[in-house]
Amino acid sequence: MANALLSIQIIPKTKNNEEVIPYVDRAIQVIQESGVKYQVSAMETTMEGDIEQLLEIVKKMNDAMIEFGSPSVLSQIKLLFKPEGASMDKLTEKYRS
Repeated sequence: MANALLSIQIIPKTKNNEEVIPYVDRAIQVIQESGVKYQVSAMETTMEGDIEQLLEIVKKMNDAMIEFGSPSVLSQIKLLFKPEGASMDKLTEKYRS
């Protein structure tokens, strides 16, 4: 069972003030390739998994931004660590009809 939820907003610096969407798309692709459960929202993406695995994904996302051409990256994360188990569905179930 997953023991953490991690939400990330990745803000890559772009050369010549280029549009960031292709960079963000690449960051989300890193998440998709990881196989963890995730949910994309308008301002951030939330992942569910083991804390070490999620932090490694954040590292890979930042590395991907540099490889994609960004000279620097700002990553804002929120982390819920719950050793007995953490679930996006459980946390938000009362808001779904």
